[in-house]
Amino acid sequence: MKVIFLKDVKGQGKKGETKEVSDGYARNVLLKQKSAVEATPAALAQLNAQNKRAALDAAQELEDAKALKEKLEGLTVELTAKPGKDGRLFGSITSKQIVEQLQKDFGIKIDKRKMEMKDAIRTLGVTKVPVKLHHEVSAALKVHVAEQE
Repeated sequence: MKVIFLKDVKGQGKKGETKEVSDGYARNVLLKQKSAVEATPAALAQLNAQNKRAALDAAQELEDAKALKEKLEGLTVELTAKPGKDGRLFGSITSKQIVEQLQKDFGIKIDKRKMEMKDAIRTLGVTKVPVKLHHEVSAALKVHVAEQE
């Protein structure tokens, strides 16, 4: 019997995959557990429509990420901090602070986990922070840390 998997089934197939399995296994296990449905022409048409919709959504997400990259690379986030001697900060500037300032100043909301900072910023001046917007798109955001008065 030909089935379309609705869930990943270990050793059999992944979600959205169409595969030929034995009739007994399909009826007694896959269909009862609602892990798969029979591959009728209507079910195959529905699967194709879902795949097309997913491809369109992925393409739109990529375009949005590219547009956001262009916007971010033209911006500079301004932060102030109290420095000690040698231009080093008493505290540090974290990705959370950068994201909050970006939201407040420019209205752009980004998840702080997308900032690929190895360490927090501990010096005055301009630092480029890499931001992973999509698995294919990364941007470099400029963060300017000025002396607090």
